[in-house]
Amino acid sequence: MLPKGVGFRVWAPERRNVSVVVDGKDVPFERDDAGYWSGVAEGVKAGVRYKYRLDGDATFPDPASRFQPDGPHEASEVVDPGRFQWSDGNWKGVNATGQVIYEMHVGTFTPEGTWASAESKLPYLVDTGITMIEVMPVSEFPGRFGWGYDGVHPYAPTRLYGRPDDLRSFVDRAHAVGIAVILDVVYNHLGPDGNYLTQFSKHYFTDRHKTDWGAAVNFDSADCLPVREFFTANATYWIDEFHLDGLRFDATQNIYDSSSDHILAAMSREARKAAGERPIFLVAENEPQETRIVRPPDQGGFGMDALWNDDYHHTAMVALSGHSDAYYTDYRGTPQEFISAVKYGYLFQGQWYKWQEQRRGTPAFGLPPTAFIQFTDNHDQVANSARGLRSAQLSDPGTYRAIAALTLLGPATPMIFQGQEFGARTPFFYFADHETALATMVHEGRIEFMSQFKAVNTPEMRTVLPNPADRATFERSRLDWTEVERNRESYDLHRDLLRLRKSEKVFHAQRPFGVDGAVLSERAFVLRYFSEEGDDRLLIVNLGSDTTLDPAPEPLLAPPMNKEWATLWSSEDPKYGGAGTPALDTPDNWRLPGRAAVVMSPVKVDPAKSKPSKKEKKK
Repeated sequence: MLPKGVGFRVWAPERRNVSVVVDGKDVPFERDDAGYWSGVAEGVKAGVRYKYRLDGDATFPDPASRFQPDGPHEASEVVDPGRFQWSDGNWKGVNATGQVIYEMHVGTFTPEGTWASAESKLPYLVDTGITMIEVMPVSEFPGRFGWGYDGVHPYAPTRLYGRPDDLRSFVDRAHAVGIAVILDVVYNHLGPDGNYLTQFSKHYFTDRHKTDWGAAVNFDSADCLPVREFFTANATYWIDEFHLDGLRFDATQNIYDSSSDHILAAMSREARKAAGERPIFLVAENEPQETRIVRPPDQGGFGMDALWNDDYHHTAMVALSGHSDAYYTDYRGTPQEFISAVKYGYLFQGQWYKWQEQRRGTPAFGLPPTAFIQFTDNHDQVANSARGLRSAQLSDPGTYRAIAALTLLGPATPMIFQGQEFGARTPFFYFADHETALATMVHEGRIEFMSQFKAVNTPEMRTVLPNPADRATFERSRLDWTEVERNRESYDLHRDLLRLRKSEKVFHAQRPFGVDGAVLSERAFVLRYFSEEGDDRLLIVNLGSDTTLDPAPEPLLAPPMNKEWATLWSSEDPKYGGAGTPALDTPDNWRLPGRAAVVMSPVKVDPAKSKPSKKEKKK
């Protein structure tokens, strides 16, 4: 609270007069030359509701509201961000190396769907091996449930999960147990219901560009400077007032800016300034795979840390499911694709892409492994299975365990979608609670989008696609936490892999050029993780049937000097539901178990176990 009251400021350059309505009284504002209106309401305290009156007529909520207690259409609430007592003064922030990300939708993560209930699960996530939570968008949106990508109040954490201080408490407690928190933010569009920005200025959006979801935000057209300030300040707001450890920028291909200082570069720069000496983690989703996003500013880049790697997901899903329809068309799920994804990040870096009938991607050479986030499940891809099925449900158990090992031990930064670690059987659908007319349009749009998959575009499948506006669609997407014990084999698999990643230096180091690979058969390959101390590791992955390599003329299979390979970990361990793992590197040459992944470490040669050669036998 200011000495005289609360200060208000809003950009409304086309309006003749603006006032704030508090307790039924209008407090008039003064206008500056840039079109900003401001004033002070005396005696106002935190918790008071208010709206802005425009041109002496209708009233609207604050575009920069910190909280909308009754939803996006109603009055805003004055919030004092300094009231919360932080206890994370010793938190040092996060680096790009060594992270394991957990994507979370707060509303379905727990039965209660609140920040407080999510906070109670933090010790569980620590024990699992999670180091960073990526929270799906939380800016205020209409209705009783939704993914959050239709947010309309960029500064107001939605009322559905609690109050702003509940979010602060979640972050504070996460830091206390050693987990970072980053937030998914949407700057490519605002939702269609409850978006009042155009009441304050028509220049918030532009028809110069088109997005898949509505009008594009105006970052480079007439009167764009206040718009750029509004959204750049939002990026710093989450870092400053909520102590968040970074941001995940949604669909950056639809954030358009032809200016010399791209808005994504500006946001990255200002977000890091807001964090001060505390390092933060900035991630981008970018469908066309523009690697300049993660290149440093002095190389013409935007200075972010990592990109979601859809190429890895797509090739993994083809291998897991056997299907290569729609946007999986250009992938085969072969050993060479996996090796290339591990070594180079993106598979498409400018080659022709048949599905889109154009070239896809830009060069990624020289980028560190930490520049890519790899996954088999996320909110989009699970929902896009039509029936909300997770990758484990679309595959056989052996192949799934093998690719889980590759994903969690690969040099890129791994990401798990909520519940994946314990083999959740609950679906995750697309859901959004809108009024009737808009809900009908959204449902029809969803059916049209899913029709790109030939199997879905059939009469029998179109009738079973869930209605996003049906509350049952949302309720069915909640995690069932009793599955943690019921699916203990899956949970142990993921937890053990993450412990292996943490304990084995070659896995958690994410060293550039630290991994090489070779195709061993039509469905099998090897990755060799090179240690600077010579303590290498092998990851053998066989997505086919049992395979014998005799001969085995592949240098990556050769053990270090005076050593031999021994099994360190196997996806076929009975504790994960596997059938056991016989020795791979034997005197009879290599035997690769089918549909399995095996980690091997070097041990000293035991002369007593050495098998005499055929020539020695003849003597």
